[in-house]
Amino acid sequence: MSNDLPDDWLLLCEPDMSELESDLVQAALRAPRLSAGRMVERFEAGFARWVGRAHAVAVGSGTLGTWLSLRALGIGPGDEVIASPYGWHQVAHAVTLCGARVVFADIDYWSGCLDPARAAAQVTPATRAIVAGNVNGHPAAWVGLRELAEARGLALIEDSTEAIGSVYRGRVVGSFGDLSVFDFSQPSALCCGEGGMVVTDDAALASELRYLRSRSIGDRRSVSVGSRVPLQASISEVTAALGVAQLARIDEILARRKDVEANYLAQMLSFEGIKPPYVAQGVDSVHWMLYLVHLGKRFTASACAQIVEDLATECVETVMYCQPLHQQHHYMQQGWKRGALPLTERIADRALALPLHGGLEPDHVKFIVETLKDSSINVGAGAAIY
Repeated sequence: MSNDLPDDWLLLCEPDMSELESDLVQAALRAPRLSAGRMVERFEAGFARWVGRAHAVAVGSGTLGTWLSLRALGIGPGDEVIASPYGWHQVAHAVTLCGARVVFADIDYWSGCLDPARAAAQVTPATRAIVAGNVNGHPAAWVGLRELAEARGLALIEDSTEAIGSVYRGRVVGSFGDLSVFDFSQPSALCCGEGGMVVTDDAALASELRYLRSRSIGDRRSVSVGSRVPLQASISEVTAALGVAQLARIDEILARRKDVEANYLAQMLSFEGIKPPYVAQGVDSVHWMLYLVHLGKRFTASACAQIVEDLATECVETVMYCQPLHQQHHYMQQGWKRGALPLTERIADRALALPLHGGLEPDHVKFIVETLKDSSINVGAGAAIY
């Protein structure tokens, strides 16, 4: 689907902007530096406080943040990293980019997150780390994942590129990994256009992340600074200005999205046998990235594609949630194939992502749900959606 849709479409995601974002961007543009300045430092310090971590390092994207995290941990060729193939952001690519081998493990059917027991079955002597995500905003089973990591001596990287603000056992997402990675591109609730953040409580890891992220002006004549080959992976002052403003308004942004979610829940009751979004035991709050609808077994891939097309005819942007990584060409060349991870495939084949952002009015949501219902009945020959 085009990234340049007409204004009359109900889009999958829209950034929640205000005068504060405009004011801070203008302030950044008037500053003598457009990179490596005070706005980046302000964003990092504020984000670390908000998540409750000791250190935050701003980076160009969630994938770059994961790559830097793996490099900071010394992971590379000959090592294995366990990850899920399911999710919106393809953060697991970072494992391949750092030269290690990604080993996929299946998910918990209900939450969509990496299953600790299935991850444990994939551990080998070459395993160095686990990358586990808070899929679509739902926290992973962090108690079980932490127990696994400590029992096997593995690093635990929290992929929170799909989640911000959700709470598990009294702690906000981003507080569970040795390193935790966020992404601020759309459709993140905290949206800067691009960019990300890595948070940690380990001062040595934070120092290494900053070393690997970019060279400073003072390093230009250094001989030793290139010993571990840093990247150019930081964000600009303008991007950071958007982040500072969005962070200042994050509670307001999330509350507005919760109102839209409540409208969805009310309208979805019009489906016979509809199931509300699953929330696992121990999860205190979920801030969904998008509103997911899981279609029943009788819907084929072509039927789901027809529903997406029907909604597009009515100017509603809808997509299949993800194409699992183990079914993508690069990983199939490594021996992965369909049938290896049945739970992931079962969900991915029938998970539709509907628009979710603060600009959706109750009538918008009602129209989206009614259109989805009509299409699902037509495609499914009159049967209920589930």
